[in-house]
Amino acid sequence: MTISRAQTGKQIQNAPSSKKKKQAKVSKVMKEFKKGKLKSGGSGKKVKKRKQAIAIALSEAGLSKKRKK
Repeated sequence: MTISRAQTGKQIQNAPSSKKKKQAKVSKVMKEFKKGKLKSGGSGKKVKKRKQAIAIALSEAGLSKKRKK
């Protein structure tokens, strides 16, 4: 059974966007930071700095510069 180009276009449009998933992950991590429940990976200490929380969020969502290569 072959799939026509029109059908593949519909499949792509109906597929959940990975961009939305990444945005949701970032917002989830930032909400954890605001509530004071975000912990760093290695030591398990609470994250106190906003910049560190942003770095963790981008890393978990796969948006960090190192992973883009």
